[in-house]
Amino acid sequence: MTNKVITLGVAGKELRFEPSLAAYNKYINEMLPNDKVAPATNYLRRVVHKEDKSALDEVLQLPGAVMRVLHKVNEHFESGLEIEVKN
Repeated sequence: MTNKVITLGVAGKELRFEPSLAAYNKYINEMLPNDKVAPATNYLRRVVHKEDKSALDEVLQLPGAVMRVLHKVNEHFESGLEIEVKN
């Protein structure tokens, strides 16, 4: 699997992300029942393009931004997997 660049426009800023399977798996492994925001923030900071880190930090100060940006990044990163139930 090759890393693909995912570009999002968020609050007037262009943010580029380069998620990888290793970074994604680390994020999943870091999640705890009572701790979702810190692992999500760490994941986004790990996969954001280095030139966009300061813009990401600004965006992450907005209420709800962490989880909404995380959802969009992972929605595009996880795309292409088809699962079908066959009985």
